[in-house]
Amino acid sequence: MLPKINKILYCTDLSKNAVFAFRYAVYLAQQTGASIHILSVIEHLPSDERLTLQSYIYNQSGSAEFLQQRLSQAQADLQQRLEDFWLTLPVEDQGLAQRIVSCDVIEGHPTQTILERAETLNCDMIVMGGHEKGWLQALLGSVAREVLRDSRIPTLIVPQPKESVPQR
Repeated sequence: MLPKINKILYCTDLSKNAVFAFRYAVYLAQQTGASIHILSVIEHLPSDERLTLQSYIYNQSGSAEFLQQRLSQAQADLQQRLEDFWLTLPVEDQGLAQRIVSCDVIEGHPTQTILERAETLNCDMIVMGGHEKGWLQALLGSVAREVLRDSRIPTLIVPQPKESVPQR
């Protein structure tokens, strides 16, 4: 018998097709009664970009404010995408929004942050989208591949659909 799924960590990069993977997370939550934790990880700015930022923004508070705006904008984008998603569902399914218990945007290394978050929240499954990024991806590996490799809980990687998912 398989373990019960009580908590799902849905990870998103806020791409247009991320909604496709979110549909799977919502469906699994509906079928299992699980709650959903949403996570979007914003990568740290590379050191050369931080240096450029500090060169053009002379005071430290302006630089910190800019970095905080990156996170705030990502949080606003995530909230807007969630609102748009719920509007696409039939009225009888919109109550599934109650399954979402947290929605966070965190700056960090994506793979490490996802795995740490799954452990901290004691999640039973990770759901995230996969992307095709060409030959360079084969050399470097993707966040999805790294999470799949290092995760100690079931991880569902939802492939990108052949056609883009329509947006409202």
